[in-house]
Amino acid sequence: MSDTGATTPPTPPALPALPGPPPSWVAGRGVPVPREAGKLAQVLMSFWEERRRPVAASTLGLCGVVGVLGGVLLVGHAPGLGAALIGLVVWAAAAPTLVRRRDVNDLITAALSITLFAVVALRDAGWVVALCALVAAWTGVVAVTSSRSAPAAVLAPLTWAAGAVRALPWVAKGVETLAGARRGQLVVALRSVGITVGLLVVFGLLFASADRVFARMMPRVEAVLLPGQLVVGVLVAVVAATLAHLALAPPSWTDARLAPRPAAKRGEWLLPVLALDAMVLLFVTVQVGALLGGHRHVLETEGLTYAEYARQGFAQLVVVTALTLVVVAVAARRAPRETPQDRLLSRLALGALCVGTLGVVASALRRMDLYVDAFGLTRLRIVVTVTEVALAAVFVLLLVAGIRWRGGWLPRAVLQVVGVAMLGLALLNPDAQIVRHNTTADLVTTLDADYLAGLSADAIPAFDQIEGDPALRRCLLASASVSSATGIGGWNVGRERAAQVLAAEQPATDAWCAADR
Repeated sequence: MSDTGATTPPTPPALPALPGPPPSWVAGRGVPVPREAGKLAQVLMSFWEERRRPVAASTLGLCGVVGVLGGVLLVGHAPGLGAALIGLVVWAAAAPTLVRRRDVNDLITAALSITLFAVVALRDAGWVVALCALVAAWTGVVAVTSSRSAPAAVLAPLTWAAGAVRALPWVAKGVETLAGARRGQLVVALRSVGITVGLLVVFGLLFASADRVFARMMPRVEAVLLPGQLVVGVLVAVVAATLAHLALAPPSWTDARLAPRPAAKRGEWLLPVLALDAMVLLFVTVQVGALLGGHRHVLETEGLTYAEYARQGFAQLVVVTALTLVVVAVAARRAPRETPQDRLLSRLALGALCVGTLGVVASALRRMDLYVDAFGLTRLRIVVTVTEVALAAVFVLLLVAGIRWRGGWLPRAVLQVVGVAMLGLALLNPDAQIVRHNTTADLVTTLDADYLAGLSADAIPAFDQIEGDPALRRCLLASASVSSATGIGGWNVGRERAAQVLAAEQPATDAWCAADR
């Protein structure tokens, strides 16, 4: 007790020490302690914070111009040259950033993406265009984000979706900043754009009324198309802005790598790989013997026809090829590599597996060849064949990567192989190849003329080249039709060639074709 007589309050007891970090609600006495964000949350937060990055007025202007072009060239036209041009100009805002990186691999991948999307102006077959556009979008995201890891390449669609969501507030903030700080310049720019559009409309209408050829080249301006053009224009502008923003601020997960795994023991790792090597090489040896002259013996022993032999095994061999790719990827991660002997054994074991799998691919392609000779070509059979060839190229890349045990370049290279395969598919003109093969091969089944008649305009020039059956040629041409291009936006090489063939062909009536059949 003090001299003044006041009573000192007792000291409160200390809190007992608890194992581990303190709870989030206590810091000393009841003061909350913020929890540290997890690694994933930190990555997402840093990605989302980039929406505050300043946007240049030139970037906003480019995205707006691209959006206007997209609305004019896409709406009211069949997929054609207009879509191909939009696939090129959407890169306008992102191109300067890509060039400043000086990364040749990114530039090559971006060029491959643009080329794949340009197939829309070359082919009329919707399935070919769709496959090429899908791969073009995938390779485009990998190029603009400079993705180097397998997870980033696989998750490219999610990156694209996240980038589009982030680009919206980025563009909105840029427009707000530009309107606030440079209101006068914005008014001048809008006035200039308005005058330009007015002049082009007036002179374009006058020139179009003076010359029909020029009128066909001009885009159609119809009131009924304006809502669609507005919506499509906004979407195209968002695509251009997304590419530009992803190029400026790529997500940090583009450089993510799979967490290292502890290496397996040599015996534990080597036994399953060598056993699979032995089985694959044994199968390939049997197939080599069959290809060199033992096929007849195999067929007589099994009681199968060539078509049945091909059909029985092709699907299984495709699955084997894909599974082997997974096995090689997993085994390479777990392979021991502490000593030079470990690395040598890993290279030899996995190299033998890759070489053996190339033999499996060759066997599968040979079986497909037999099957096509018997039953003809179809779109599905062409796609599966191209897929097998692409898988073979991937295994060659794996062999190259295994020489020095460095595969950092492999994910993008695999995606580039897929892109080249799709581009090769488009250049092959599969619908025309189906007609040429099925009308000249000695099939064991009746020719399916209805299937041929249902092919795209790409097949019409091949109809005109049928020589062995004039009646079939005339009937296929009679059943074919092609829509005329509505201006430059809908122009397409395949449809243009088909229209020229049909214009020169004398019409045949459906009744005549039915009677002739």
